[in-house]
Amino acid sequence: MTNAATMAGLDPATLADVLRLAGSTGFDRIQDQIRRTGGCSDPIHLQGSTVTRDAATGHVLHSYSTDTEPGGRLRVACGNRRASRCPACAWTYAGDTYHLIRAGLVGDPAKGTPETIRDHPRVFATLTAPSFGPVHNRPGNRPCRCGTRHDEDAPELGTPLDPDTYDYASAVLWNNHASELWRYFTIYLRREIAKRAGLTQKDAKEQSRVAFGKVAEYQKRGSVHFHAVIRFDGPAGPDDPPPAWATLDLLTDAIHAAAARVAVDVPPSGDQPARTLRWGTQLDVRPIRAFGDGEEISEQAVASYVAKYATKAAETTGTVDRRIGNKEALVLLGVPDHPARLIAACLDLHALYPDRKLRDWAHMLGFRGHFSTKSRRYSTTLGALRQTRADYRATQQRQALGLPDPDDQEATTLTLAHWTYAGHGHTPGESWLAANIRRDIQHNRETAREALQDLDAQGED
Repeated sequence: MTNAATMAGLDPATLADVLRLAGSTGFDRIQDQIRRTGGCSDPIHLQGSTVTRDAATGHVLHSYSTDTEPGGRLRVACGNRRASRCPACAWTYAGDTYHLIRAGLVGDPAKGTPETIRDHPRVFATLTAPSFGPVHNRPGNRPCRCGTRHDEDAPELGTPLDPDTYDYASAVLWNNHASELWRYFTIYLRREIAKRAGLTQKDAKEQSRVAFGKVAEYQKRGSVHFHAVIRFDGPAGPDDPPPAWATLDLLTDAIHAAAARVAVDVPPSGDQPARTLRWGTQLDVRPIRAFGDGEEISEQAVASYVAKYATKAAETTGTVDRRIGNKEALVLLGVPDHPARLIAACLDLHALYPDRKLRDWAHMLGFRGHFSTKSRRYSTTLGALRQTRADYRATQQRQALGLPDPDDQEATTLTLAHWTYAGHGHTPGESWLAANIRRDIQHNRETAREALQDLDAQGED
Protein backbone atom coordinates (compact mmCIF):
# COMPACT_ATOMS: atom_id res chain seq x y z
CA MET A 1 0.00 0.00 0.00
CA THR A 2 1.13 3.60 -0.59
CA ASN A 3 3.20 4.92 2.32
CA ALA A 4 1.57 6.89 5.11
CA ALA A 5 3.21 10.17 4.04
CA THR A 6 0.81 10.45 1.11
CA MET A 7 -2.15 10.27 3.51
CA ALA A 8 -1.36 13.67 4.97
CA GLY A 9 -4.07 16.16 4.23
CA LEU A 10 -6.87 13.62 3.80
CA ASP A 11 -10.22 14.71 5.18
CA PRO A 12 -11.36 12.76 8.27
CA ALA A 13 -14.03 10.76 6.40
CA THR A 14 -11.61 9.61 3.69
CA LEU A 15 -8.88 8.82 6.22
CA ALA A 16 -11.30 6.75 8.29
CA ASP A 17 -12.37 4.80 5.20
CA VAL A 18 -8.75 4.22 4.14
CA LEU A 19 -7.99 2.76 7.56
CA ARG A 20 -11.15 0.63 7.46
CA LEU A 21 -10.23 -0.62 4.01
CA ALA A 22 -6.64 -1.42 4.98
CA GLY A 23 -7.84 -3.45 7.96
CA SER A 24 -10.48 -5.44 6.08
CA THR A 25 -9.96 -9.12 5.29
CA GLY A 26 -10.58 -8.53 1.58
CA PHE A 27 -8.16 -5.60 1.18
CA ASP A 28 -5.60 -7.45 -0.95
CA ARG A 29 -8.28 -8.59 -3.39
CA ILE A 30 -9.89 -5.12 -3.52
CA GLN A 31 -6.49 -3.61 -4.26
CA ASP A 32 -5.90 -6.24 -6.97
CA GLN A 33 -9.28 -5.48 -8.58
CA ILE A 34 -8.58 -1.74 -8.62
CA ARG A 35 -5.14 -2.34 -10.10
CA ARG A 36 -6.66 -4.51 -12.85
CA THR A 37 -8.92 -1.59 -13.81
CA GLY A 38 -5.85 0.65 -14.09
CA GLY A 39 -7.03 2.77 -11.17
CA CYS A 40 -10.37 3.58 -12.82
CA SER A 41 -12.16 6.43 -11.05
CA ASP A 42 -15.68 5.09 -11.53
CA PRO A 43 -15.57 1.31 -12.09
CA ILE A 44 -18.62 -0.72 -13.04
CA HIS A 45 -19.62 -3.34 -10.47
CA LEU A 46 -20.75 -6.74 -11.77
CA GLN A 47 -22.22 -9.81 -10.12
CA GLY A 48 -22.30 -13.20 -11.77
CA SER A 49 -20.34 -16.26 -12.71
CA THR A 50 -18.65 -18.13 -15.57
CA VAL A 51 -18.14 -21.86 -16.10
CA THR A 52 -15.79 -23.32 -18.70
CA ARG A 53 -16.44 -26.94 -19.68
CA ASP A 54 -14.94 -29.46 -22.03
CA ALA A 55 -17.49 -29.49 -24.86
CA ALA A 56 -17.10 -33.23 -25.43
CA THR A 57 -17.14 -34.57 -21.88
CA GLY A 58 -18.92 -31.78 -20.00
CA HIS A 59 -16.10 -31.76 -17.45
CA VAL A 60 -15.73 -28.43 -15.64
CA LEU A 61 -12.31 -26.98 -16.50
CA HIS A 62 -12.71 -23.71 -14.63
CA SER A 63 -15.40 -21.83 -12.73
CA TYR A 64 -15.59 -18.37 -11.23
CA SER A 65 -18.22 -16.58 -9.18
CA THR A 66 -18.30 -13.13 -7.62
CA ASP A 67 -19.62 -14.80 -4.47
CA THR A 68 -15.97 -15.19 -3.47
CA GLU A 69 -15.14 -11.51 -4.03
CA PRO A 70 -15.22 -8.78 -1.35
CA GLY A 71 -18.78 -7.52 -1.24
CA GLY A 72 -19.74 -10.14 -3.83
CA ARG A 73 -18.75 -7.84 -6.70
CA LEU A 74 -16.21 -7.60 -9.50
CA ARG A 75 -14.97 -4.19 -10.64
CA VAL A 76 -14.31 -3.49 -14.32
CA ALA A 77 -13.05 -0.25 -15.88
CA CYS A 78 -15.67 2.28 -16.97
CA GLY A 79 -13.94 2.96 -20.31
CA ASN A 80 -14.83 6.68 -20.36
CA ARG A 81 -12.57 8.66 -22.72
CA ARG A 82 -12.96 11.97 -20.84
CA ALA A 83 -10.03 12.84 -18.62
CA SER A 84 -12.40 14.93 -16.49
CA ARG A 85 -14.42 11.79 -15.71
CA CYS A 86 -11.76 9.09 -15.44
CA PRO A 87 -8.05 9.89 -15.90
CA ALA A 88 -7.15 6.19 -15.93
CA CYS A 89 -9.47 5.14 -18.76
CA ALA A 90 -8.72 8.38 -20.63
CA TRP A 91 -5.03 7.51 -20.44
CA THR A 92 -5.77 4.16 -22.09
CA TYR A 93 -7.92 5.86 -24.75
CA ALA A 94 -5.17 8.38 -25.46
CA GLY A 95 -2.66 5.56 -25.79
CA ASP A 96 -4.88 3.76 -28.29
CA THR A 97 -5.34 6.98 -30.28
CA TYR A 98 -1.59 7.54 -30.26
CA HIS A 99 -0.92 4.09 -31.72
CA LEU A 100 -3.72 4.50 -34.27
CA ILE A 101 -2.35 7.84 -35.54
CA ARG A 102 1.27 6.70 -35.35
CA ALA A 103 0.52 3.54 -37.36
CA GLY A 104 -0.75 5.75 -40.17
CA LEU A 105 2.45 7.79 -40.12
CA VAL A 106 5.36 5.42 -39.56
CA GLY A 107 3.74 2.15 -40.58
CA ASP A 108 2.94 -0.93 -38.53
CA PRO A 109 2.14 -4.17 -40.42
CA ALA A 110 0.29 -5.52 -37.38
CA LYS A 111 -2.03 -2.51 -37.60
CA GLY A 112 -2.60 -2.61 -41.33
CA THR A 113 0.00 -0.15 -42.62
CA PRO A 114 3.44 -0.92 -44.16
CA GLU A 115 6.59 0.96 -43.21
CA THR A 116 6.70 2.37 -46.75
CA ILE A 117 3.85 4.68 -45.66
CA ARG A 118 6.59 7.11 -44.64
CA ASP A 119 7.26 7.78 -48.31
CA HIS A 120 3.69 8.98 -48.92
CA PRO A 121 2.95 12.73 -48.96
CA ARG A 122 1.19 13.69 -45.71
CA VAL A 123 0.42 16.90 -43.89
CA PHE A 124 -0.84 18.05 -40.51
CA ALA A 125 -3.73 20.45 -41.10
CA THR A 126 -5.60 22.62 -38.61
CA LEU A 127 -8.99 24.02 -39.61
CA THR A 128 -10.46 26.65 -37.30
CA ALA A 129 -13.66 28.60 -36.73
CA PRO A 130 -14.07 32.20 -37.96
CA SER A 131 -14.17 35.16 -35.61
CA PHE A 132 -17.38 35.88 -33.71
CA GLY A 133 -15.94 38.99 -32.10
CA PRO A 134 -12.57 40.17 -30.71
CA VAL A 135 -11.26 38.21 -27.70
CA HIS A 136 -8.38 38.58 -25.28
CA ASN A 137 -5.28 36.90 -26.71
CA ARG A 138 -1.48 36.87 -26.81
CA PRO A 139 -0.48 38.05 -30.33
CA GLY A 140 3.22 37.23 -30.30
CA ASN A 141 5.28 39.83 -28.47
CA ARG A 142 2.59 42.47 -28.84
CA PRO A 143 0.01 43.34 -26.21
CA CYS A 144 -3.61 42.28 -26.53
CA ARG A 145 -6.09 44.70 -28.08
CA CYS A 146 -7.12 45.55 -24.53
CA GLY A 147 -3.59 46.93 -23.99
CA THR A 148 -2.46 44.19 -21.59
CA ARG A 149 0.27 41.60 -22.11
CA HIS A 150 -1.53 38.52 -20.78
CA ASP A 151 0.26 35.65 -19.07
CA GLU A 152 -0.08 32.19 -20.64
CA ASP A 153 -2.53 31.09 -17.96
CA ALA A 154 -4.49 34.35 -17.69
CA PRO A 155 -8.17 33.47 -17.08
CA GLU A 156 -9.40 36.18 -19.47
CA LEU A 157 -7.67 34.63 -22.50
CA GLY A 158 -10.28 33.62 -25.08
CA THR A 159 -13.05 35.67 -23.50
CA PRO A 160 -14.64 38.53 -25.50
CA LEU A 161 -13.39 42.08 -25.17
CA ASP A 162 -17.06 43.10 -25.19
CA PRO A 163 -19.42 40.21 -24.30
CA ASP A 164 -22.46 42.31 -25.23
CA THR A 165 -21.38 42.50 -28.89
CA TYR A 166 -19.97 38.97 -29.22
CA ASP A 167 -22.01 36.81 -31.62
CA TYR A 168 -22.84 33.94 -29.26
CA ALA A 169 -25.62 32.60 -31.47
CA SER A 170 -23.32 32.21 -34.48
CA ALA A 171 -20.60 30.69 -32.28
CA VAL A 172 -22.77 27.83 -31.02
CA LEU A 173 -24.43 27.28 -34.40
CA TRP A 174 -20.97 27.01 -35.95
CA ASN A 175 -19.96 24.39 -33.37
CA ASN A 176 -23.22 22.58 -34.00
CA HIS A 177 -22.53 22.37 -37.74
CA ALA A 178 -18.78 21.74 -37.50
CA SER A 179 -19.13 18.08 -38.48
CA GLU A 180 -21.01 19.07 -41.65
CA LEU A 181 -18.27 21.57 -42.45
CA TRP A 182 -15.72 18.78 -42.17
CA ARG A 183 -17.82 16.42 -44.32
CA TYR A 184 -18.09 19.00 -47.11
CA PHE A 185 -14.37 19.69 -46.79
CA THR A 186 -13.52 16.04 -47.50
CA ILE A 187 -15.85 16.07 -50.53
CA TYR A 188 -14.36 19.26 -51.97
CA LEU A 189 -10.82 18.07 -51.21
CA ARG A 190 -11.19 15.11 -53.57
CA ARG A 191 -12.64 17.40 -56.23
CA GLU A 192 -9.79 19.90 -55.87
CA ILE A 193 -7.21 17.11 -56.07
CA ALA A 194 -8.73 15.87 -59.34
CA LYS A 195 -8.84 19.42 -60.72
CA ARG A 196 -5.16 20.04 -59.98
CA ALA A 197 -4.16 16.68 -61.41
CA GLY A 198 -6.05 17.44 -64.62
CA LEU A 199 -8.25 14.38 -64.15
CA THR A 200 -11.90 13.60 -63.76
CA GLN A 201 -12.99 12.73 -60.23
CA LYS A 202 -13.48 9.13 -61.30
CA ASP A 203 -9.99 8.87 -62.78
CA ALA A 204 -8.42 10.54 -59.76
CA LYS A 205 -10.18 8.07 -57.48
CA GLU A 206 -8.97 5.15 -59.58
CA GLN A 207 -5.38 6.37 -59.29
CA SER A 208 -5.20 7.56 -55.67
CA ARG A 209 -6.81 7.61 -52.25
CA VAL A 210 -6.87 10.27 -49.54
CA ALA A 211 -6.72 8.97 -45.96
CA PHE A 212 -7.08 10.99 -42.79
CA GLY A 213 -7.24 10.80 -39.02
CA LYS A 214 -8.53 13.80 -37.09
CA VAL A 215 -9.34 15.03 -33.60
CA ALA A 216 -11.49 17.95 -32.41
CA GLU A 217 -10.16 20.50 -29.91
CA TYR A 218 -11.81 23.40 -28.15
CA GLN A 219 -10.08 26.76 -28.38
CA LYS A 220 -10.11 28.95 -25.28
CA ARG A 221 -12.94 31.01 -26.81
CA GLY A 222 -15.11 27.86 -26.88
CA SER A 223 -15.02 27.22 -30.64
CA VAL A 224 -14.12 23.81 -32.02
CA HIS A 225 -11.28 23.33 -34.46
CA PHE A 226 -9.95 20.20 -36.10
CA HIS A 227 -6.42 18.80 -36.27
CA ALA A 228 -6.04 16.27 -39.08
CA VAL A 229 -3.37 14.05 -40.55
CA ILE A 230 -4.12 13.92 -44.30
CA ARG A 231 -2.21 11.43 -46.46
CA PHE A 232 -1.96 10.47 -50.12
CA ASP A 233 -2.14 6.73 -50.91
CA GLY A 234 -2.29 4.68 -54.08
CA PRO A 235 -5.62 3.27 -55.31
CA ALA A 236 -5.26 0.11 -53.20
CA GLY A 237 -4.69 2.05 -49.98
CA PRO A 238 -1.66 2.34 -47.67
CA ASP A 239 0.13 -0.65 -49.25
CA ASP A 240 0.07 1.08 -52.62
CA PRO A 241 2.37 4.03 -53.47
CA PRO A 242 0.57 7.16 -54.72
CA PRO A 243 0.96 8.19 -58.37
CA ALA A 244 3.72 10.60 -59.38
CA TRP A 245 1.31 13.52 -59.68
CA ALA A 246 0.14 13.11 -56.03
CA THR A 247 2.70 15.47 -54.54
CA LEU A 248 2.91 17.28 -51.24
CA ASP A 249 2.44 20.65 -52.94
CA LEU A 250 -0.66 19.47 -54.81
CA LEU A 251 -2.18 18.13 -51.57
CA THR A 252 -1.42 21.37 -49.72
CA ASP A 253 -2.93 23.54 -52.47
CA ALA A 254 -6.02 21.32 -52.67
CA ILE A 255 -6.59 21.57 -48.90
CA HIS A 256 -6.50 25.37 -49.03
CA ALA A 257 -8.86 25.47 -52.01
CA ALA A 258 -11.29 22.95 -50.52
CA ALA A 259 -11.50 24.75 -47.18
CA ALA A 260 -12.26 28.03 -48.94
CA ARG A 261 -15.16 26.43 -50.89
CA VAL A 262 -17.02 25.00 -47.91
CA ALA A 263 -20.24 26.76 -46.95
CA VAL A 264 -23.14 25.48 -44.84
CA ASP A 265 -26.36 27.47 -44.94
CA VAL A 266 -28.48 27.84 -41.80
CA PRO A 267 -32.02 29.07 -42.55
CA PRO A 268 -33.62 31.96 -40.66
CA SER A 269 -35.84 31.11 -37.71
CA GLY A 270 -37.73 33.42 -35.38
CA ASP A 271 -35.53 36.43 -34.64
CA GLN A 272 -32.45 34.69 -36.04
CA PRO A 273 -31.26 35.68 -39.54
CA ALA A 274 -30.07 33.30 -42.24
CA ARG A 275 -26.39 32.41 -41.87
CA THR A 276 -23.70 30.92 -44.07
CA LEU A 277 -21.11 29.10 -41.98
CA ARG A 278 -17.52 28.80 -43.22
CA TRP A 279 -14.09 27.82 -41.97
CA GLY A 280 -11.95 30.50 -40.40
CA THR A 281 -9.09 32.14 -42.29
CA GLN A 282 -6.47 30.68 -39.92
CA LEU A 283 -5.88 27.49 -41.89
CA ASP A 284 -2.54 25.88 -41.10
CA VAL A 285 -1.09 23.10 -43.30
CA ARG A 286 2.36 21.71 -42.51
CA PRO A 287 4.25 18.77 -44.03
CA ILE A 288 5.00 15.85 -41.71
CA ARG A 289 8.60 14.77 -42.05
CA ALA A 290 9.82 11.21 -41.60
CA PHE A 291 12.04 10.94 -38.52
CA GLY A 292 11.48 14.66 -37.87
CA ASP A 293 14.30 15.92 -40.08
CA GLY A 294 14.97 18.52 -37.39
CA GLU A 295 11.47 19.98 -37.70
CA GLU A 296 8.89 20.42 -34.97
CA ILE A 297 6.11 18.69 -36.97
CA SER A 298 7.51 15.18 -36.74
CA GLU A 299 5.63 11.90 -36.76
CA GLN A 300 6.11 11.49 -33.03
CA ALA A 301 4.95 15.04 -32.27
CA VAL A 302 1.81 14.71 -34.40
CA ALA A 303 0.76 11.38 -32.86
CA SER A 304 1.32 12.70 -29.34
CA TYR A 305 -0.54 15.94 -30.08
CA VAL A 306 -3.61 14.20 -31.50
CA ALA A 307 -3.70 11.68 -28.63
CA LYS A 308 -3.49 14.49 -26.09
CA TYR A 309 -6.68 16.14 -27.30
CA ALA A 310 -8.62 12.91 -27.87
CA THR A 311 -9.49 12.81 -24.15
CA LYS A 312 -10.44 16.46 -23.71
CA ALA A 313 -13.76 18.18 -24.40
CA ALA A 314 -15.60 21.42 -23.70
CA GLU A 315 -14.83 21.30 -19.97
CA THR A 316 -11.40 22.74 -20.85
CA THR A 317 -13.21 26.04 -21.53
CA GLY A 318 -14.85 26.15 -18.10
CA THR A 319 -18.10 24.34 -18.81
CA VAL A 320 -19.10 20.98 -17.29
CA ASP A 321 -18.91 17.46 -18.70
CA ARG A 322 -22.57 16.57 -18.38
CA ARG A 323 -25.88 17.85 -19.71
CA ILE A 324 -27.39 21.10 -18.45
CA GLY A 325 -31.16 21.41 -18.68
CA ASN A 326 -31.73 25.04 -17.70
CA LYS A 327 -29.98 28.35 -17.09
CA GLU A 328 -30.44 28.16 -13.32
CA ALA A 329 -28.01 25.24 -13.25
CA LEU A 330 -25.26 27.50 -14.64
CA VAL A 331 -25.27 29.51 -11.42
CA LEU A 332 -25.41 26.45 -9.17
CA LEU A 333 -22.51 24.84 -11.05
CA GLY A 334 -20.42 28.02 -11.03
CA VAL A 335 -19.85 28.08 -14.78
CA PRO A 336 -17.76 31.15 -15.78
CA ASP A 337 -19.46 33.97 -17.67
CA HIS A 338 -18.23 33.25 -21.22
CA PRO A 339 -19.05 29.52 -21.39
CA ALA A 340 -22.28 30.26 -19.46
CA ARG A 341 -23.33 32.68 -22.22
CA LEU A 342 -22.53 30.07 -24.87
CA ILE A 343 -24.62 27.47 -23.04
CA ALA A 344 -27.45 29.95 -22.59
CA ALA A 345 -27.34 30.64 -26.33
CA CYS A 346 -27.77 26.91 -27.00
CA LEU A 347 -30.76 26.76 -24.67
CA ASP A 348 -32.33 29.84 -26.30
CA LEU A 349 -31.81 28.55 -29.84
CA HIS A 350 -33.14 25.06 -29.17
CA ALA A 351 -36.77 26.03 -29.80
CA LEU A 352 -35.82 27.77 -33.06
CA TYR A 353 -33.76 24.85 -34.41
CA PRO A 354 -35.22 21.76 -32.69
CA ASP A 355 -33.66 19.33 -35.18
CA ARG A 356 -30.18 20.50 -34.12
CA LYS A 357 -30.69 19.26 -30.52
CA LEU A 358 -28.90 22.30 -29.10
CA ARG A 359 -30.30 21.76 -25.60
CA ASP A 360 -28.93 18.21 -25.49
CA TRP A 361 -25.49 19.48 -26.51
CA ALA A 362 -25.47 22.76 -24.59
CA HIS A 363 -22.76 21.49 -22.22
CA MET A 364 -20.63 20.87 -25.35
CA LEU A 365 -21.29 24.46 -26.48
CA GLY A 366 -23.36 23.08 -29.36
CA PHE A 367 -20.84 20.60 -30.77
CA ARG A 368 -22.43 17.19 -31.41
CA GLY A 369 -19.81 15.35 -33.44
CA HIS A 370 -17.25 12.67 -32.65
CA PHE A 371 -13.98 13.91 -31.21
CA SER A 372 -11.78 11.38 -32.97
CA THR A 373 -12.53 10.04 -36.45
CA LYS A 374 -10.60 8.57 -39.37
CA SER A 375 -11.11 7.32 -42.88
CA ARG A 376 -11.51 3.56 -43.23
CA ARG A 377 -8.05 2.86 -44.61
CA TYR A 378 -6.00 5.29 -42.56
CA SER A 379 -4.74 2.54 -40.22
CA THR A 380 -6.23 0.24 -37.60
CA THR A 381 -9.33 0.99 -35.50
CA LEU A 382 -9.82 1.70 -31.80
CA GLY A 383 -12.05 -1.37 -31.65
CA ALA A 384 -9.28 -3.56 -33.05
CA LEU A 385 -6.80 -2.18 -30.52
CA ARG A 386 -9.20 -2.86 -27.65
CA GLN A 387 -9.80 -6.39 -28.94
CA THR A 388 -6.07 -7.04 -29.15
CA ARG A 389 -5.70 -5.96 -25.54
CA ALA A 390 -8.64 -8.13 -24.45
CA ASP A 391 -7.28 -11.14 -26.36
CA TYR A 392 -3.88 -10.68 -24.73
CA ARG A 393 -5.40 -10.60 -21.25
CA ALA A 394 -7.59 -13.61 -22.02
CA THR A 395 -4.55 -15.56 -23.22
CA GLN A 396 -2.65 -14.70 -20.05
CA GLN A 397 -5.58 -15.89 -17.94
CA ARG A 398 -5.96 -19.15 -19.89
CA GLN A 399 -2.27 -19.87 -19.52
CA ALA A 400 -2.36 -19.13 -15.80
CA LEU A 401 -5.34 -21.48 -15.36
CA GLY A 402 -3.97 -24.14 -17.68
CA LEU A 403 -6.97 -23.94 -20.02
CA PRO A 404 -6.68 -25.02 -23.66
CA ASP A 405 -6.48 -22.50 -26.49
CA PRO A 406 -10.00 -22.02 -27.97
CA ASP A 407 -8.45 -21.97 -31.45
CA ASP A 408 -7.18 -25.51 -30.93
CA GLN A 409 -9.57 -27.70 -32.95
CA GLU A 410 -8.77 -30.74 -30.80
CA ALA A 411 -9.56 -29.01 -27.51
CA THR A 412 -12.95 -27.36 -27.91
CA THR A 413 -14.37 -25.71 -24.79
CA LEU A 414 -17.72 -24.20 -23.93
CA THR A 415 -18.00 -21.15 -21.65
CA LEU A 416 -21.29 -20.19 -20.03
CA ALA A 417 -21.48 -16.78 -18.35
CA HIS A 418 -24.13 -14.78 -16.53
CA TRP A 419 -23.53 -11.18 -15.42
CA THR A 420 -25.71 -8.46 -13.94
CA TYR A 421 -25.04 -4.80 -13.22
CA ALA A 422 -24.59 -4.14 -9.49
CA GLY A 423 -23.64 -0.47 -9.30
CA HIS A 424 -20.58 1.68 -9.90
CA GLY A 425 -18.02 3.88 -8.18
CA HIS A 426 -15.79 3.79 -5.11
CA THR A 427 -15.99 4.51 -1.42
CA PRO A 428 -13.83 7.51 -0.37
CA GLY A 429 -11.01 5.20 0.69
CA GLU A 430 -11.16 3.21 -2.52
CA SER A 431 -11.05 6.44 -4.55
CA TRP A 432 -7.87 7.47 -2.75
CA LEU A 433 -6.33 4.04 -3.38
CA ALA A 434 -7.37 4.10 -7.05
CA ALA A 435 -5.81 7.54 -7.56
CA ASN A 436 -2.48 6.33 -6.16
CA ILE A 437 -2.53 3.16 -8.24
CA ARG A 438 -3.32 5.21 -11.36
CA ARG A 439 -0.40 7.57 -10.72
CA ASP A 440 1.99 4.65 -10.20
CA ILE A 441 0.86 2.96 -13.44
CA GLN A 442 1.08 6.21 -15.40
CA HIS A 443 4.54 6.95 -14.06
CA ASN A 444 5.76 3.48 -15.07
CA ARG A 445 4.27 3.83 -18.55
CA GLU A 446 5.80 7.26 -19.07
CA THR A 447 9.19 5.95 -17.98
CA ALA A 448 8.91 3.04 -20.42
CA ARG A 449 7.77 5.35 -23.25
CA GLU A 450 10.70 7.73 -22.67
CA ALA A 451 13.08 4.78 -22.78
CA LEU A 452 11.52 3.61 -26.06
CA GLN A 453 11.80 7.09 -27.54
CA ASP A 454 15.47 7.19 -26.59
CA LEU A 455 16.00 3.88 -28.39
CA ASP A 456 14.15 5.19 -31.45
CA ALA A 457 16.31 8.32 -31.46
CA GLN A 458 19.48 6.22 -31.25
CA GLY A 459 18.26 4.11 -34.16
CA GLU A 460 17.58 7.22 -36.26
CA ASP A 461 21.07 8.56 -35.53
